[in-house]
Amino acid sequence: MRPLAITHHTLVSALGHGRAAHAAALREGRSGLARRGFETADIGCWLGVVDGVDELDWGTLGPADSPLAGYDCRNNRLAELALRSDGFGDAVQAAARRWGAGRVGVFLGTSTSGILATEVAYRHRDAASGALPAALDYGRTHNTYSAARFLRERLGLAGPAHVVSTACSSAAKVYATAERMIRLGLVDAAVVGGVDSLCMTTLYGFRSLELTASDICRPWDAGRAGLSLGEAAAFALLERDGGAAAMGWLLGTGESSDGHHMSSPHPEGAGAVLALQAALADAGVAPDRVDYLNLHGTGTPGNDAAEDRAVMQVFGARLPCSSTKGQTGHTLGAAGGVEASLALLALEQGCMPASLNLREQDPALHATLLREPVPAPLRVVVSNSFGFGGSNACLVFGGGR
Repeated sequence: MRPLAITHHTLVSALGHGRAAHAAALREGRSGLARRGFETADIGCWLGVVDGVDELDWGTLGPADSPLAGYDCRNNRLAELALRSDGFGDAVQAAARRWGAGRVGVFLGTSTSGILATEVAYRHRDAASGALPAALDYGRTHNTYSAARFLRERLGLAGPAHVVSTACSSAAKVYATAERMIRLGLVDAAVVGGVDSLCMTTLYGFRSLELTASDICRPWDAGRAGLSLGEAAAFALLERDGGAAAMGWLLGTGESSDGHHMSSPHPEGAGAVLALQAALADAGVAPDRVDYLNLHGTGTPGNDAAEDRAVMQVFGARLPCSSTKGQTGHTLGAAGGVEASLALLALEQGCMPASLNLREQDPALHATLLREPVPAPLRVVVSNSFGFGGSNACLVFGGGR
């Protein structure tokens, strides 16, 4: 593919709000995870909770009867925090003036969207009929499309919009969607990324799958026992002719679906290999030209083992790798967007982040994981995102200005 300019990007996670907060945390090797509960749930694990969500004054978006009022939920509050970080919302509106509101698309990933709003509403259902409170606006909160609909209305956009929900690959796959839409001439710019917030469904669901651990997540560690959950929002602006303003470049994308199991990857990483190879071929980049790989790296025994086999098959042991989920937690439907932004920050800052909490690498895993942040000039980086059902996505990025 022809390289596509990334003219702006931002993120909010447990590490903080905006690029500067995340760059500092990565340089310092600092985690945003804490052993804590969330809302009414405490499943005995470490979580990556974003500060400032509850304190956000939603009323600044308009009075109670305004069009944006009904979008108020934790997921859209996370999205709003990201829009306010690094001037991202202003940058998108400037692009809309440049290209026309109908020529800017919105393609986002999420998994549970605003389901927390319905979970809370369920506690207040009518005692006699069981009816949910009339105040619950399902379409603008719980519905999977809610975040894209909110961004479109909040930013005054009129281009095509949709949401991808393929679990943990969601917010990476939308980069491929945007590239296709721009290449086909359907849009000139696109907002991509994802937003996913913590909720009871996520916390109890992953515990029931026996994927969470009481210990902090330890990707690639011999004693790894499970993941640490998190929440985040991450957005990027892709533009057709944005070379002069490029903060980075999308060089290639790769997608695959191995369909091995509903919740487990192919044990040999077969689908991951296909996605990696497709992304490199799309970028026209040989494996030995890649300088750093941001792993999916969840810290679960099976996922790390499968990804390690894929990495070894495509790159061998020479490539420096790390999982940043020890910093942010696994942000599920937002993870692909979060880690795309972290990969771009690595390029911008010339620093490969550490894979935190790695005490002793599993001797059965052979990828070269970084235990400390490593300053280095980077030209090409790759980010992996693998979801339930074998839905895989890989992104290749190159440096910008």
